[in-house]
Amino acid sequence: MRYPIRVQPRHIDDVTANGGPSGSSLLRRHLGDRRFVLTLPRAIALQVLHPAIGAALTEHAPNRLWEHKKRTVLQMIYLVYSDRDARPVIRFGHEHVKGLDGFGRRYHALHPEIFFFQHATYVEALMHSVEAFGGGLSASAREQLYAECCSWFRGYGISDRHMPETWAAFVAYFEETCATTLVRGPHADALAAQVLRPDSWLPRRLPSYAVRALLHGRAAELFEISCSAMDRRAFAAYAATVRAKAAISSPRQRYLLQTRVR
Repeated sequence: MRYPIRVQPRHIDDVTANGGPSGSSLLRRHLGDRRFVLTLPRAIALQVLHPAIGAALTEHAPNRLWEHKKRTVLQMIYLVYSDRDARPVIRFGHEHVKGLDGFGRRYHALHPEIFFFQHATYVEALMHSVEAFGGGLSASAREQLYAECCSWFRGYGISDRHMPETWAAFVAYFEETCATTLVRGPHADALAAQVLRPDSWLPRRLPSYAVRALLHGRAAELFEISCSAMDRRAFAAYAATVRAKAAISSPRQRYLLQTRVR
């Protein structure tokens, strides 16, 4: 996917002088945090299991999945923090992404149902990141964050007819879609090794047990990955270490460069 914007950062009102988001936006507080990036294997595993998204990723990033995701996710984060009109960027980056999925069905990346599910994997991973690495959210904060995620999606200019209005409805939608739409086909098999052993960017630092522990249950089922009790204990210790390091890090250390925007 192509993107025309080069990031040359400076601060805006939502970013503190130390490089971290301020204000009341929970989305800006959490999306640009490096801990969200650590959770990306959870989202990407689900994406490659989607027949259309998996086909697109196989075509556009067959050997460098994580370099591709680094570019697209950083652009996604930049758009959230910059308040730039995302619609032309999304059109430019996705209009050429089309073809046949593993079942021979035509797909287009801008189809609302496909595009929303890809967005939904990031939303679900973001929520999981806050739970695993950030200490969790209250029920009201979770609803606020989800409402902000809905506004984030509407900024893309894609039909929101598939987007649930509440977090509870989103959870139901997400679990049903994962259960009924995702399959392990040739595209998922082609990308599985890269998903499960990230070879680039921040996810490369994840221990193998952490990747296994981070997987959504449906992805673990389809990829036939088991998370042992030892894996879970090791991940709990790893997550505690990540939280402790974040607590003593400066905002500039915790947040990605794309949160300090023009």
